[in-house]
Amino acid sequence: MDTFFDQLPIVLHSLNIGFLRTLELFLVTLLGAVPLGLLISFGTRSKIAPLRGVLKIFIWIIRGTPLMIQLLIIYYFPGLVMGNAIWGGDEIGRFIASSVAFIINYACYFSEIFRGGIESIPVGQDEAGLVLGMTKKQIFFKVKLLQMVKRILPPMSNEILTLVKDTSLARIIALQEVIWAGQAFMKGSQGISGAIWPLFFSALYYLIFNGLLTLLLGKAEKKLGYFR
Repeated sequence: MDTFFDQLPIVLHSLNIGFLRTLELFLVTLLGAVPLGLLISFGTRSKIAPLRGVLKIFIWIIRGTPLMIQLLIIYYFPGLVMGNAIWGGDEIGRFIASSVAFIINYACYFSEIFRGGIESIPVGQDEAGLVLGMTKKQIFFKVKLLQMVKRILPPMSNEILTLVKDTSLARIIALQEVIWAGQAFMKGSQGISGAIWPLFFSALYYLIFNGLLTLLLGKAEKKLGYFR
């Protein structure tokens, strides 16, 4: 019977592969959700009432339902209801479906943070910029943007740290992320079965990654401290 030290390299190799998938999902979600969330926030502040209404209802639906259900619907709905399994059944298809679900979900949360940040900037700054001959675009990017970033960084940091842990929900559609890899050794994988200790190692990956992100985000907040 293999000892713990015999099994450790096998488990770590599998967890490393799973964590890379977790990291990919995390990065893709951020790259997609941040700009999309900013666009949605502009839409919710638009002077076009129908656009505002549609976006607010959409945000309410996404924020009011579990991400797990959204994952299941996005992955299974095209195949089961429309008869067109657009994602396919392989790992790449599951990853793309997960990315779409996560980007939509987090874009809605980010949009509300962006909206609050934009609205927290005094209106007087817009008026002063217009008096100086600046356009609304120049006022936003040259005057308001960095101030907004400073104000939204703490709530954004919380959402980013939550995103790290939420990536584990992708295993509901069999995406082979780090927890999926750890749990596989309970059921039987690579000659190892009935082992729960790999799950504790999975938790360490989250703790270390979240710890590093906390340090980086904390440093970013300090650098923006001159806006106080």
